[in-house]
Amino acid sequence: MAINHLNPPTGHMADNVIGFARALRAAGLPVGPGSVIDALNALQLIEVGNRDDFYATLQAIFVKRHEHALIFRQAFDLFFRAAEEWKSMLDSVPLPDHAKKKPPPASRRVQEAMAQPAMREERPQAQEQELKLSVSDKEVLQKKDFAQMTAAEIAEVVRAIAQMRLPQAELVTRRYQPDARGLRLDMRRTIRSSLRTGGEIIDIRKLGRIEKPAPIVALLDISGSMSEYTRLFLHFLHAITDARKRVSVFLFGTRLTNVTRALRERDPDEALARCSSTVEDWAGGTRIATSLHSFNQLWARRVLGQGAIVLLISDGLEREADAKLAFEMDRLHRSCRRLIWLNPLLRYSGFEAKAQGIKMMLPHVDEFRPVHNLTSIKGLIEALSSPPPAHHRSLIRSVA
Repeated sequence: MAINHLNPPTGHMADNVIGFARALRAAGLPVGPGSVIDALNALQLIEVGNRDDFYATLQAIFVKRHEHALIFRQAFDLFFRAAEEWKSMLDSVPLPDHAKKKPPPASRRVQEAMAQPAMREERPQAQEQELKLSVSDKEVLQKKDFAQMTAAEIAEVVRAIAQMRLPQAELVTRRYQPDARGLRLDMRRTIRSSLRTGGEIIDIRKLGRIEKPAPIVALLDISGSMSEYTRLFLHFLHAITDARKRVSVFLFGTRLTNVTRALRERDPDEALARCSSTVEDWAGGTRIATSLHSFNQLWARRVLGQGAIVLLISDGLEREADAKLAFEMDRLHRSCRRLIWLNPLLRYSGFEAKAQGIKMMLPHVDEFRPVHNLTSIKGLIEALSSPPPAHHRSLIRSVA
């Protein structure tokens, strides 16, 4: 490897490295001025005419976490492919094989970051107009049905879901921990502290109950009738999984699929891509009874302990509605602390439970809520943050 101490990166090369760092920062990577300085210094120690070395050097400086490598690869390919100075700055050595593959799921977010006005060196007026437009549309997006949104509006909703504050501590356990405001006397710590004062009890120590986030188990219907809502619900479940540790997600159409591990990917696009590759019955038929039977038999004892809350996201349009569906719903209801049914059909003000499947499922749920826009999702978050209602099986007909 040739070492070039006398010719530090200047001119177009330094500008490209700084611009590339800005693109990574816009795409979500934590790249600061210190990393840019380290990258410019590191480029003095390599042969900058070799793309392999150039790529590896920048990757070693800018990529701090494993999940950031995917975004870096796509950003490197897009940025330096579009740079006009690339041919004159570097040799025609091909990029690494992993940089030439089909664009990964995160490429869409990288392309959006590259297309920002700051990356295209447009006037600040364009940024102000874009900001005013997005702010004026926020009120409309809150109550607009997901099924009626354009691609740009869906992207805005995805960003809004990622920024939502999700429920935290909710379940009071039987275990105790030191708490100055607790109601139980901690005799051991009280006596131990009295040894410092010659046996006189001056400081009374107390214990309080430990609060932990209640486990959340989501059963999401991915049949054809739910296809317009599935992706946004997956973004919401990914946000919940990212904020809480005890979250289990299952997808069902004609069969049940556990996608909990797939949704634990830090990058939302990569997580959804893994989900779609795992599921075989996407946008197909609906067999709710069969799927619930598989869940109750194989997974209920594993994930429904410690007061779990179950979110059943489905329109309830079962193909084979019979006594088996009612039995499996009743079994699921008895196994969890709280069963919340989220149904997009409640967006209609005149909704009535006429379908046979809905009639059989409804008596076995604690809450029946609409979930078709941002307002309804915020209402769900508030419901998860609050204690369960005094009256169970409450049918909520007020649609935002």
